[in-house]
Amino acid sequence: MTDHAATPEASCTPEELRRYARQLILPGFGATGQHRLKEAKVLVIGAGGLGSPVLLYLAAVGVGTIGIIDDDTVEISNLHRQIIHSTSSVGEAKTGSAARRIAELNPLVTVVEHQHRLDVDNAVELFAQYDLVLDGADSFATRYLVSDAAEMTGCIVVWGSLLRFGGQVTVFAPGSGPGLRDLYPEPPEPGEVPSCAEGGVIPTLCGIIGSTMANEAIKLLTGIGETLLGRVMLLDAATFQWTTLRLETSPDAARRQSLEPDYQVFCGIAAEDEVSTKQSVKTLTADQLAQVRQRATAPVLIDVREPHEVELGWIPGAMSIPLGDLGQRAGELARDDDLMLYCQSGVRSERAVHQLQELGFSQLAHLAEGFQAWLAAEYPVHTS
Repeated sequence: MTDHAATPEASCTPEELRRYARQLILPGFGATGQHRLKEAKVLVIGAGGLGSPVLLYLAAVGVGTIGIIDDDTVEISNLHRQIIHSTSSVGEAKTGSAARRIAELNPLVTVVEHQHRLDVDNAVELFAQYDLVLDGADSFATRYLVSDAAEMTGCIVVWGSLLRFGGQVTVFAPGSGPGLRDLYPEPPEPGEVPSCAEGGVIPTLCGIIGSTMANEAIKLLTGIGETLLGRVMLLDAATFQWTTLRLETSPDAARRQSLEPDYQVFCGIAAEDEVSTKQSVKTLTADQLAQVRQRATAPVLIDVREPHEVELGWIPGAMSIPLGDLGQRAGELARDDDLMLYCQSGVRSERAVHQLQELGFSQLAHLAEGFQAWLAAEYPVHTS
């Protein structure tokens, strides 16, 4: 049996004894486990749906230094699932909002804000400053970057993902276990896996998967229990069924020696110079669309979302043609009309514009950031 008796350097202050009393009495935890947490430096990728519960529990348990990297600001649509933020945080940098909440929860924790995007120029240097990385990113480009940078620095990664009612969580350990490329040897095709903005997510799933990620981090940092290394846990929150899959390291896998030049391109997302070779896509903001709709010759407005999305609300006067039906129903549209397309976030409507361009339509535009931008601007909507 391992001797977890507290050494002088692992002793707790009176305040720590009071704050962490319920975890200190756990078998095998004690002052030694708490000291390991206190000395740990953990980097959390993203202060969003997964990052919120991760950050709250890491702070509550007493991880000494928590780094947060996120270049986004808080929007009201975040609040149903990103529980570390509040209504008063709307418009604020997510790193600042999260840091303030952590300070309120546990002032013994040091927070380091990295208010910028993780990229190939900073990932390796940043990872080298931390003992553990928790990846709550919402794009495959960032996930592959995290995985490769972790391999280069030897950093263990606790990884989680979610969409709609489904979540996944596992642990990647370079040199001693499988990595992301063993789970996803090739990135999915662009648009194949929708974002939460496009596909939606039940908010409680963020808490379940995020808490599981935090639990894995605590086990890794304290040495208690068995981690998910080599196993992927999948949750269907609609039926609340957990499935465990074994994950093996590819026999011909070699440790990464360098990063991809551009992870957007690696994931099939066209680089700026490639985009410029395509027909340009005219984009209007919500304010610009509102102004255009006041003209006598207003554009024909087309909603390319699915019917169940349209039922929740649509821009007055819009014609509903789901993206999947656009090719078959293009004959309903006049080629000499000005067509204005929109979806939920702008991703599908841009694809719709390209599809119509290939069919010979030329007077096309789409709404930047989609219906959610129209809602945010508080313009009129119709509801069922």
